[in-house]
Amino acid sequence: MSAPQIDFFYDAVSPYAYLAATQIEALAQRHGAQLHWRPFFLGKVLEASANRPPLTVPAKFRYMLDDLQLWARLYGVPLRKPDNFPASTVSAQRIACALEGARLAAWAPASCRAYWGEGRDISQPEVLGAIAGELGWNPDEILALAQSAPAKEQLRLNTEEALSRGAFGAPAIFLGERMFWGNDRLVLLEACLAGKL
Repeated sequence: MSAPQIDFFYDAVSPYAYLAATQIEALAQRHGAQLHWRPFFLGKVLEASANRPPLTVPAKFRYMLDDLQLWARLYGVPLRKPDNFPASTVSAQRIACALEGARLAAWAPASCRAYWGEGRDISQPEVLGAIAGELGWNPDEILALAQSAPAKEQLRLNTEEALSRGAFGAPAIFLGERMFWGNDRLVLLEACLAGKL
């Protein structure tokens, strides 16, 4: 029997993607599932699905900020609202699209953590270069990936795929064709992997 496949569509701009990213690898390992990090462009997904971001609904945004702190405390992870929220994460996402395997599995959570766990401005090349250096990589090589045509195209394709599969926000997590939207649906994903649902 083949291992279950989890497609984790994320954008580092999403705080809920950050929270879910702190949990998803361990969840996949517990159930022998293969985790595929799928960077996409959340702005396009929100626009195409006519989904209004929380920032545009004041009451929702206030609720979200409190909700995020509760989840971070539950998970035991740092959370700090970045001063420049929402930042452009296009370069960080393109870099992710150019990486594969272990490098992608390192970059994806590191970029989310840098933005939401540490409040760093990942729209800035020097910050992205610093993240690369912290991972033991050549910063110039990694920054060049953000401008590569294949990375730009892959980000577009990932975004279109997410939309075609029904995504309207981040994280959009797929087990087969079933979508689990948001950090708070990880419990349902895990129940499905365990055969309880």
